[in-house]
Amino acid sequence: MKIGILRIYQNRYWISHQDLADSGESNRIILLFVSPFLFLFGIGNLIAKIIMHHANLHEHQVSMIYFSIFMILGIFTFLFSKCTKNVSKEKAYKVKTIPVYIIIYATLLAAVYNFYILGQPFNGFVAYCLTCFIALCVFSFSPILFLVGLITALSLMAPGIYSNFGLTGLADSILAAVLIFCMSLYKRRIEKKHIMFLKKQKQSLEAKTFGNFTLLYENKVVKFSRKKSNELLGYLVYKNGSSVNTKELISVLWGDKANSSQHGSSLRNLIVDIKHTLAELGIQNFFITEYNNFRINPDVVKCDYYDFLAGDKNALNSFAGEFMSQFSWAEETAGFLEMKVMKA
Repeated sequence: MKIGILRIYQNRYWISHQDLADSGESNRIILLFVSPFLFLFGIGNLIAKIIMHHANLHEHQVSMIYFSIFMILGIFTFLFSKCTKNVSKEKAYKVKTIPVYIIIYATLLAAVYNFYILGQPFNGFVAYCLTCFIALCVFSFSPILFLVGLITALSLMAPGIYSNFGLTGLADSILAAVLIFCMSLYKRRIEKKHIMFLKKQKQSLEAKTFGNFTLLYENKVVKFSRKKSNELLGYLVYKNGSSVNTKELISVLWGDKANSSQHGSSLRNLIVDIKHTLAELGIQNFFITEYNNFRINPDVVKCDYYDFLAGDKNALNSFAGEFMSQFSWAEETAGFLEMKVMKA
């Protein structure tokens, strides 16, 4: 029976960490955006408590501990996410998603803390539900690890739910947890189907970097309306899935002395051009924009450069000393690749 359930779970919901590498990067970018809000929520409430109750702070230690946890969590999440930008593809999802689980578990335990220590059972259960639904909407994570947090927090709150809301309240709480877990399974199932679709797309999408940079879809050159759109995409292909912010892109495309405010609108036009062109061709999840960060998903495109870095002999033999030759910023990389060929 257990083996049967595990097999069903693996077939329908399990995704390898390598296939989830891009989802890990999305988690990291979202965490960089979310962590300042956690910090501001914690420190804002701490300052408010100090101002309002400075004469008797010892009576509000419980609340201050509660808000301090959020402040520390925001700092940790931000610093951790900053430091894990260049983690290898094999480890990307596992490492970059660690703060996601910490936030989920910490906020679920904060709901329990709210329920008992702060003496607010209704607010505690609402916080439990909100944590789960926000996590489902925002992050990519394992349903099983999510279930551990669900069960742990609900088990801790169960006696209090029963004493405050009766047997029907407890039954409703269990039903809510079951529905939330089912939603996490459904989300993972959709995620798996999408990844399978993108793998099929990879057979038709190819980036050629040896010589001039060229993007091909179904053996036809992808042509953009703006000249620098091709260069922008070429740079993101070179970055191999790493996120690049607006300032870096402007510097690459228009030089180190380029003015962000002056060229910001030009960059936005390039982004619109790329999105429109790829959408017309039906190319999905290749060019990704998130919170002022841009990247390509290397899992959905064939690329001689990526094959070269992986040590593929055909890619090593096909390199003739030229790498994205039309772009000046690619000259150093061409030298690096040539040295690697000599050492091979």
